[in-house]
Amino acid sequence: MQDPKPGLGMLSTLSIGIGGMVGGGIFAVTGLTVEITRGAAPIAFLIAGIVALLTSYSYLRLTLRFPGEGGTVEFLNRAFGSGIFSGAANILLLLSYVVLLAVYAYAFGSYGSAFFPESERTFWHHVLINSVMVGLVILNVFGARLVIRSENIFNLLKMLLLLGFIVGGLLTPMDWERLEPTHFVSPMGLVAGAMLIFLNYEGFELIANASRDIANPRRTLPIAYIGGVLLVIALYVLIAMVVVGHLGFAEVAAVSSHALSATAQAFMGQTGFIAIAVAALLATSSAINATFYGTGRLAYIIARSGELPQNLERSYHGEYIAGALITAALGLAVANFVPLEAIATMGSAGFLLIFMAVNIANVRLAKETGGHTWISVLAAISTAIALVVLCVEVDENPATRNHLWILLGMVVASFAIEIGYRRLCSWGRAVDERT
Repeated sequence: MQDPKPGLGMLSTLSIGIGGMVGGGIFAVTGLTVEITRGAAPIAFLIAGIVALLTSYSYLRLTLRFPGEGGTVEFLNRAFGSGIFSGAANILLLLSYVVLLAVYAYAFGSYGSAFFPESERTFWHHVLINSVMVGLVILNVFGARLVIRSENIFNLLKMLLLLGFIVGGLLTPMDWERLEPTHFVSPMGLVAGAMLIFLNYEGFELIANASRDIANPRRTLPIAYIGGVLLVIALYVLIAMVVVGHLGFAEVAAVSSHALSATAQAFMGQTGFIAIAVAALLATSSAINATFYGTGRLAYIIARSGELPQNLERSYHGEYIAGALITAALGLAVANFVPLEAIATMGSAGFLLIFMAVNIANVRLAKETGGHTWISVLAAISTAIALVVLCVEVDENPATRNHLWILLGMVVASFAIEIGYRRLCSWGRAVDERT
């Protein structure tokens, strides 16, 4: 008798979470973070990481109790039932991934266009956004498995280049004065800036989708969830320190969309610029492809739960491409026509709402999941406070106030799609009964 296929080990599971978190987001929004929080940028990454760390505990308990590919969708349906609220929350999760896709594409365009003359960068920025999205969605349809198998190589190269960036930055002279409290923003501004970059930490939830394949979940999952988030917090804090230490605030503002490669150029010259730009292009393109793959399966899982049309359950050569095509079309629109700060606000707020719901789900299912319920209560409160602070700070700035309407539109669209689909199904059943 043939031995069963070995499950995912600790390192493989840990790499899923770290690879999901250290995607294109850190390349896209680090400059924006420094613009908003100035010398407190490392603390902003720390605050966002603490909120993610608390939420990862809820995911850990829920994953141990309800393993399977359903992940967040399964957790919400278990806690709240397969009703309108769960359906709308799951659609909001899908839309949040659309925004994440737009962040990755925007970053790819920013770092790629930095190789061209400044007068041509806007043109090439949009050309590259559209090229990478269209090219990878086609590749995902016809050769997704080939690219998925290459993810580990891309992740390794990306991490090595980022570690080189950190070590090189810390070993060369830095202006440590810019990291002192005199250059901090107000506490409210700091928390709001931290929550603006919260989308950088959402990737740990991908571990839940792979939980059925993990060999020793009770030993592996705590290290993958908690250890993975802690490692990424340390990585992000160090990256932010290097950027602030090597570039003045005005310099960061001028190169905000490709701040990491500009920082590398400051202490390693053109070689550093090219190395980090290549890391950004690798990270964002692999993240885009992984997101296409993930959203295709996510749309399939939501449809299987009866919360989206059954057409999304159909596969093509074993891949669920309908969800990927829909997210690609929506992602293109967001990346091309919405400013980066608005995209970051939409994505971070969307995931804060979802993670707040997951934390509440673990509290509701505490008798089944066990563990320390107070941690999930604290996580739910922290995500709620973070969301409120983010919205208040965005509303107080006339230049960003309209971003709240985009966020509200995402939430309203999620409920409208779910309610409309359920009414359409009810109407269809009524017609069938009469005929």
